[in-house]
Amino acid sequence: MHFDIETFRAWKHRSVTLLGMSGVGKTYLSALLRRNDWFHYSGDYRIGTRYLDEPILDLIKSKAMEVPFLRDLLRRDWIAIQNKIAVDDLGPVLSFVGKLGDPDQGGLSLQEFNRRQAMYRQAEIQAMLDVPAFIDKARHIYGYSHFVNDVGGSLCELDEPSVIDLLARHTLILYIRVPQQDEIKLIRRAQADPKPLYFRPAFLKSAVKDYLAEHALDYVADIDPDDFTRWVFPRLFHSRVPRYEAIARPHGYVVESPEVAAVRDERDFLDLIETAIARKTSAADAPGADEPAAEG
Repeated sequence: MHFDIETFRAWKHRSVTLLGMSGVGKTYLSALLRRNDWFHYSGDYRIGTRYLDEPILDLIKSKAMEVPFLRDLLRRDWIAIQNKIAVDDLGPVLSFVGKLGDPDQGGLSLQEFNRRQAMYRQAEIQAMLDVPAFIDKARHIYGYSHFVNDVGGSLCELDEPSVIDLLARHTLILYIRVPQQDEIKLIRRAQADPKPLYFRPAFLKSAVKDYLAEHALDYVADIDPDDFTRWVFPRLFHSRVPRYEAIARPHGYVVESPEVAAVRDERDFLDLIETAIARKTSAADAPGADEPAAEG
């Protein structure tokens, strides 16, 4: 959706998609807005509770079946296992995605890792395709006036243009960019607590090849899962930035992560969006904005 400030202010039932890397403030904003009549749609929560619920349970049960005592209880239906996934605690989803590397350190083989990556990708696509239905549900079933779509940092990796087109038709896309001076802080924060990540296949193939060569390893099974995740994150971050920009340039509006950190209430958030709209309008109106770049 495209706006000028007047049409945005007149928009009675707002729907906003927050785009950006994990750690830039998407969930912070969503939690703040949830207290102000906004329905918080978490893509990863939808993935875990709808599209990966059964595979996650199957994984947990397969691990339980390796324990003789639990195996007997499960086979006799004397115990039941269920997921407990919360919007602010997506542990089962992350556990399912897993990390690549040495199985003795909790890592996955390349084949199994790729299988789960493919399942996660399809689940994320489906969760985003559900957005229009949830915009309607939020208003007509749950009685919320507004809707915020808190998407995973991997949205830009899906290579599924129909998903972006759908979100652009039904929501205002707000890209939260990390200014260059703050990139190292976000990277170090992610490396301090390495979490499972989604990689597009071509990126993963190249990264694994480079990691093995750099560390003089012969097999994926020799990889330390946490070390690989720390090593690969800066590469992943810098590969995603142009992908976010390619979405935001035609479809969305851009704010900076320090601006998001300064938001304290709904009014601040709405003011921030208006600032982003004004910036884009000014840039579009600037002389030469639509002219091709001169050849050097």
